[in-house]
Amino acid sequence: MVLGAFCALVTLLKPPPDRPGAGTLLTCSEAHVRTIGQHRDEIAALVAPVLAGRRVPDCLQAHAVQDLATGAGAGRGHRELGRAVATPVALPPFDNSQMDGFAVRASDAGRELRVVEPIAAGVVPPSLEPGTAAPIMTGARIPLGADAVFPVESTSPGAFPAALALERVTVPDDLVVGTFVRATGTDLPLGGELAPAGASVTPALLGTLAAAGVTSVDLVRRLRVLVVSTGTELQGVGDATIGDANGIALQSALAEVGVESRTVRVPDEESTFLAALDDAVGDWADLVLTTGGISAGAYEVVRQALEPRGLAVTPVAMQPGGPQAFGSVEFAGRPVPVVSFPGNPVSALVSFEVFLRPLLAADAGVPDDRSAQVLPAAEPTTSPEGKHQVRRGRVEDGRVHFVGGPSSHLLAHYAAATHLVHVPVGTAAVAPGDPLTVWSLR
Repeated sequence: MVLGAFCALVTLLKPPPDRPGAGTLLTCSEAHVRTIGQHRDEIAALVAPVLAGRRVPDCLQAHAVQDLATGAGAGRGHRELGRAVATPVALPPFDNSQMDGFAVRASDAGRELRVVEPIAAGVVPPSLEPGTAAPIMTGARIPLGADAVFPVESTSPGAFPAALALERVTVPDDLVVGTFVRATGTDLPLGGELAPAGASVTPALLGTLAAAGVTSVDLVRRLRVLVVSTGTELQGVGDATIGDANGIALQSALAEVGVESRTVRVPDEESTFLAALDDAVGDWADLVLTTGGISAGAYEVVRQALEPRGLAVTPVAMQPGGPQAFGSVEFAGRPVPVVSFPGNPVSALVSFEVFLRPLLAADAGVPDDRSAQVLPAAEPTTSPEGKHQVRRGRVEDGRVHFVGGPSSHLLAHYAAATHLVHVPVGTAAVAPGDPLTVWSLR
């Protein structure tokens, strides 16, 4: 189950039934801070209509079967049929032999027959004359007049090509009509449904489509996400320039769950920011994912530009990734869902793993590779008691080793980690041997 790891995390956050509110440890002044579970539910509700909307007829996209088979233009992840596909031919399209043998009339059982010219696959054979048997290869068309096949193993040579030298053969006594004949339409009749809408595009389905002569199918198009990296420093000069780690990292993370994406970098200036987003969203983006610009300080361009337009800035009891925002905002004359993550790269990636990846992976049918397990800590650490801390780590010798500290700028340490390590709300200190939930990242 794709959401299994996340459900395990949410379970950690639930208060015991006899202690309402236990597990959050929020003071009255912190009551506006959301739990991870609350924010996850809000994001799911925001994104759900967009995911469903891609399945309407106007949003479907035609793809060549050959391209899907080779991966050209298909991208990574699961693909889904948008419309049912009916076969334009019966499958198989003609009666053919199930094995190497001799095509005969079943009424000639027990008789010795004269052997005529062999029938290879891919040819239209002449009608079978009475009193004759035609050597036939697997998959070859059954000639008119024949209604059964007996295997070449029933002859003294026992195999082709040696049995092609036989001048006469004896038909087995127990042969009946239809023996070793693949009848026309026994897989699917003409016009039968090859696959329903919503079917996964698998190798077997692609093979079936090719066998039926179907060259193109309509697929549910991929979700299209505009990744917005904010910060004048991304467009700075000389030593003031910082590389756009968030844009690249999130595009890669989105691709892993079958999502198409584009990036745009915008400065910390409100009018420029809004104009750039109107242009980039256009009629293309289904969802806008921003990073940075949602804290409480100055130059918080996402908050300043979008909060008056419907973006809800909602701190979450999580470290890293405390600042969060979401909402439906109008761009290019239409409402578009917006999910906003913090700007520090570790915060952005952790936020994606916790809030968006489970939803998008489930929608795309991507297998759940974020397997969760509970393992003992190898070393001590501390955690803010009122927050759910997500640390980076490695699992060695069955124990959890932390990689780097909790700071949200330590992207190189994240890259070196193999697991996300969850320290639940209400935990101020972790001692060696304490059980911790970990998610595999690889």
